[in-house]
Amino acid sequence: MRWRFGFILVVIALAAACRPQSAAPAAQIMPTRALLPSNYRLEDAERIAREWLTQWQNGDLAAMHRLLSLAAQDAYPFENFQAAYDRANETMTFASVAVTDGTGTFREQDSVAIFNYNATFHTRLLGDISDTNRDLTLVVDENANEWRVAWTPDNIFDGMTNGAQLVANLTTPNRGNIYDRDGTILADQNGRMVRINVIRQEIRDYPNCLAALATAFDQDVTEVQARLEARPADWVVELGIVEPAVYTAARTQLEDLCAAQFGNMPARRYIEGTLVPHILGYVGYPDADAIPALEAAGFNQASIIGRAGIELSWDETLRGTPGGSLSIVMPNGTVLRELTRTNAQPARSLWLTIDADLQAATERIVSDSYRQAQGGWAETSSGASVVVMDADTGAIRALVSYPYFDNNAYNVFPTMGRAQALRLIEQNQNNPRHPEVNRAVQGLYPLGSVMKTVTATAAADSGVYALDQRYTCVGIWNRDITRYDWNDGHGTLTLAGALTNSCNPYFYEAGYQLDQADPWILPTYARRFGFGVPTGMTDLVEESGFIPDPDWMRESRGEVWTFSESVNMAIGQGFMQVTPLQVTRWFAAIANGGDLPTPYLVEQVGLLGDALTPTTIPTLTPINVRTEVMDTIRQGLCDVTRAGGTADFVFRNSPLQSIGVCGKTGTAQSGGPETPSHAWFASYAPRDNPEIVVVVMVETSGQGSEIAAPIARQVLEAYFGME
Repeated sequence: MRWRFGFILVVIALAAACRPQSAAPAAQIMPTRALLPSNYRLEDAERIAREWLTQWQNGDLAAMHRLLSLAAQDAYPFENFQAAYDRANETMTFASVAVTDGTGTFREQDSVAIFNYNATFHTRLLGDISDTNRDLTLVVDENANEWRVAWTPDNIFDGMTNGAQLVANLTTPNRGNIYDRDGTILADQNGRMVRINVIRQEIRDYPNCLAALATAFDQDVTEVQARLEARPADWVVELGIVEPAVYTAARTQLEDLCAAQFGNMPARRYIEGTLVPHILGYVGYPDADAIPALEAAGFNQASIIGRAGIELSWDETLRGTPGGSLSIVMPNGTVLRELTRTNAQPARSLWLTIDADLQAATERIVSDSYRQAQGGWAETSSGASVVVMDADTGAIRALVSYPYFDNNAYNVFPTMGRAQALRLIEQNQNNPRHPEVNRAVQGLYPLGSVMKTVTATAAADSGVYALDQRYTCVGIWNRDITRYDWNDGHGTLTLAGALTNSCNPYFYEAGYQLDQADPWILPTYARRFGFGVPTGMTDLVEESGFIPDPDWMRESRGEVWTFSESVNMAIGQGFMQVTPLQVTRWFAAIANGGDLPTPYLVEQVGLLGDALTPTTIPTLTPINVRTEVMDTIRQGLCDVTRAGGTADFVFRNSPLQSIGVCGKTGTAQSGGPETPSHAWFASYAPRDNPEIVVVVMVETSGQGSEIAAPIARQVLEAYFGME
């Protein structure tokens, strides 16, 4: 080819010598690094370079490969070319590349041109990587009759031609701990797992090594082999993570057959797995739809993140911010270039509002109640919940959902071992009591007679009833159908007395009178008091509940609202559904004088040893009920546990009488006549300066005074140290 090119130059020179000389002055010769050949212009080389870089930005590897010189295409077939970019892109978590002009285009030789440019790599985990002053080499390819790109792996990053590879070292901070309000550890990273690393070229017995690895990971041999052979033979490959028991059993064989290397990895651990599992939740791998946002934050699909409970709602705080580096490394381990480095930001820990001792005592009380009721109501009851909340702030001191589960089983790397964890999960998912459900915030129930506190407040505050409104309870009420009291009648009662004695006919009549005045009064007050709407808590996923009204009846059921619906709602029956947390919030408003607190579970955040930062300013929403109405409601509730009230017999001999307990029993029908009722007891104490609210709900168990009130008594005694 060189003799042809030389021959062309001689012909051109002879032709120039024979051409008549012009009288015009000689043109100025622009300085270049070499004499410009006549057939292949420098601007054409620049055009090819720009087209190649455009296709790179477009992600069209096939178009890029077509622009390579034929010699480069022979040296790097498309499959190899594509694999090189795929491998590099995977390592750096490549998202896109942007290029800008550098110092321009120049000829290095007659048939060699250099296009200088700058590149910025946008990555998902390592941020933007700026690589300036890059050279793209172009050559005259006479077979193609044009300029082409003389590609080598250096065009990915300078230095990669001699077998060097990109290596990313990602640093994920240890997940933050979770403490109770007094600093008792509830969750930490002190569980231990084992990483298994192998260098393929050092494997002593390849077939048997693959078999041993497949057994250790409980995977097919082909899966292990594919991961191992995805990297060069002299590279360290992290094949996976196993639990300590598997490591102990397989270590000798893996060392002998595979020359395996091992490293410790911290894992999530819940100190007492059945303590606050519904609050803490658990961690795991992200769902596919969450991966883009996680990658934008520096994580990848193999990252361990919060999947439920506090672990989920406070995941960004608990996980910190990853860091890492991207380097070009020779096969012998020599680092040629470090392309980027970012520092990890430590994860922060959480201090909850929960009192771990009170939580443990409450769980024990509920468990003991079920155990003692074997052969009785425990046989029909599907579960229970207890909420203990600060009456003034909304801070939750205990939140129990029974039955419990061990959240250690749900972690990606369960400290109890994978086999046992899978057995426990299967048991939970097949358990008809559904232990995974957080009944305190997700359970939906009719409220029963606890609803009478709402009805009484609505009737008095709206002016439909006077504060001393009297009604004679004779045991039946029959404005629509014959309805009965839970006993033979209570005689003539005032509003407060009707609450104390939980007289059904009194509240049947109240519901009727409210409906006659305006059928919207009771639904509106119920929603104002926090029912049928979220409580505002952001720490756990909660249900909103439901309060029916005339519009809903017409639009959803095609029926006309009648006073019977108001009568049903007045005693907590019918279509209404509430959560125990909503009831707790309403009783806090009764206790504190008329403000609904927003419940919360996280009190402080920070690094252990540093000053902690409060996370929540208590939020109170006034219910705007007249003071004298609230006083009347409290009077009726405080007599429930004394003076012959419906829970007098439960609290009569309790040391709590020294401070006073105010509450309301509730028994809510939940099905047909063969299905036991739900048992409620909502309360606060002390009587004069309320401090704490305790709400107990026991599903399909019986009477609130007989089932729920005794549990509430024990919880209150535990809280006040009167056990």
